[in-house]
Amino acid sequence: MPEQPAADRAYALTKELVLTGELPGGHLFSEGEIAERLGVSRTPVREAFLRLQAEDLLTLIPKRGAVVVPVSPGEAEDVLDAREAIETAAVRRLLRRPDLVPEAVDRLREALDVQRGHAARGDLPAFAEADEVFHRTLVETGRNAVTLRFYATLADRQRRMSMHALGPVPARLPEIVDEHAALVDIVRAGDAAAFASALHRHLDRTHRR
Repeated sequence: MPEQPAADRAYALTKELVLTGELPGGHLFSEGEIAERLGVSRTPVREAFLRLQAEDLLTLIPKRGAVVVPVSPGEAEDVLDAREAIETAAVRRLLRRPDLVPEAVDRLREALDVQRGHAARGDLPAFAEADEVFHRTLVETGRNAVTLRFYATLADRQRRMSMHALGPVPARLPEIVDEHAALVDIVRAGDAAAFASALHRHLDRTHRR
């Protein structure tokens, strides 16, 4: 199998460092730092930085490097509002097809089991990634291709927001797993109104503390 191009490796590494918070919002760093970690020249790193700037994760500063773009409070609130609306609509649509609910519940429980394992190990980056997968699975159960494509664009912001919100309160991880389990039980019970209320409380407790 051919080796991944250097620009792709630089892109993947830098993006992961930003999403996990190892490179926090407002942090200034250079192309040389990434190039040294990967053992490559600065040219592919520069290409990677341009891609990440297009995704609004970095701001490039000529002759100095790049600054990680923070997630502003206003942007975070916009993301939460969009997530809440999309996830609630997806479950409402799912529940109009009771025959699809058992399969959806099985998928959600599988995603939850993965997240529970990360919580038990205290692996916050993996937990944040699994958290995004769980909520995306909720959206997938609604079988709306249009909203699913839009929801996918929020994934990077979701991971960064989870790392920021949960880093100071690691004890919150098992609580989130319990709240997710409650959401799955509500889906299984077929109560769309209860799901909307529980999801709102869940997002409030995690991100609007």
